[in-house]
Amino acid sequence: MTRPLPAPGHMGVDYEERVDFARLRDYRLSRAKAALDASECGAFLLFDFYNIRYTTHTWIGGALGDKMIRYALLTRDRDPVLWDFGSAVKHHKLYSQWVPEENYRAGFLGFRGAVAPTVGLMESAVAEIKSMLTEAGVADQPVGVDIVEPPFLFEMQKQGLTVVDAQQHMLDARVIKSRDEITLLTQAVAMVDGVYQGIVDRLKPGIRENEIVAYANQRLYELGSDQVEAINAISGERCNPHPHNFTDRIIRPGDQAFFDVIHSFNGYRTCYYRTFSVGSATPPQRDAYTQAREWMDRGLEGIRAGVGTDEVAALLPKAEEFGFGSEMEAFGLQFAHGLGLGLHERPIISRLNSMKEPIELEVGMVFALETYCPASDGYSAARIEEEIVLTEDGPQVLTLFPAQNLFIANPY
Repeated sequence: MTRPLPAPGHMGVDYEERVDFARLRDYRLSRAKAALDASECGAFLLFDFYNIRYTTHTWIGGALGDKMIRYALLTRDRDPVLWDFGSAVKHHKLYSQWVPEENYRAGFLGFRGAVAPTVGLMESAVAEIKSMLTEAGVADQPVGVDIVEPPFLFEMQKQGLTVVDAQQHMLDARVIKSRDEITLLTQAVAMVDGVYQGIVDRLKPGIRENEIVAYANQRLYELGSDQVEAINAISGERCNPHPHNFTDRIIRPGDQAFFDVIHSFNGYRTCYYRTFSVGSATPPQRDAYTQAREWMDRGLEGIRAGVGTDEVAALLPKAEEFGFGSEMEAFGLQFAHGLGLGLHERPIISRLNSMKEPIELEVGMVFALETYCPASDGYSAARIEEEIVLTEDGPQVLTLFPAQNLFIANPY
């Protein structure tokens, strides 16, 4: 029998081996450097804050996480250099000493255009980067950039740098998870297992969708989440079509309701849907759930190392089978997506993309498989999502809150 993957406590202790963060940092940086070595690039310039965390093992979330003011330079045979916001630089020097102190630098590019490029912040930043590339002997080689503001790209080109795409290389680096990454992903899932028990306890007529969202946020932060990215809460007539959000709708007797809990623990994310009926369930609701579960089980059975993503996508229903006119219209309802520091990593498995350019599944990949089935009543629907780690013994499901049959919350 396969042992369950460990989801140990969050504290560091001397009597169990848990997450080894030094080993995690070494693994991630080595993967990124191997990707750089295998590329045509002389360096990677990273703005994507997941790539910055992957290579420098630093993090600023919240209001500053997506402002395009943090960037890191990765060159061969050298430690990464990070330009960060204000006093964060001093903090890194004190508490994040795995990067040489001189490699933490203050930087600011303008809050996504709030400071105009004509001020010259980007011009100075590019000049500094180019001087470092010259010193490393790679200024004449392409610079891989993952995401970038147009004025910064134009300034790089103006100063004679050749810019190519680094995101493909970084996503390839991040696709195979280490034992420590898998443990963190499992810990993050275990937190959501518990949150779902609390949701079930509260899922009674009269509670609002936003109250469930408030509870889930509070409980996740109490459990140690470092970021609750989103809680989808969908009920009643809002289930079909799927709106991918929450409102202040009051939940009523007999509603079907589904939720998605998206949060991170030490940066590693969950995407974890569960569907319930409130008090009782109708035959259309049960039928929809049974179908969604059949699609899920069919997909899980086809997942093995060495299998192409096109083969898995072929096991999922076509858009026309559940009321859509094209795979583009139905995208995100019957698919799988990688999980890690980002919510949507590789592999992305769907009929929209996998038939054209399949990739081979490998041991160490972690991804979430999602199915959705509208009910024949015209407004209810079932939504299921299982997170999977691909092991030598096949897929192992991480998401453990019961989902094999439609769960009736607080039955009458």
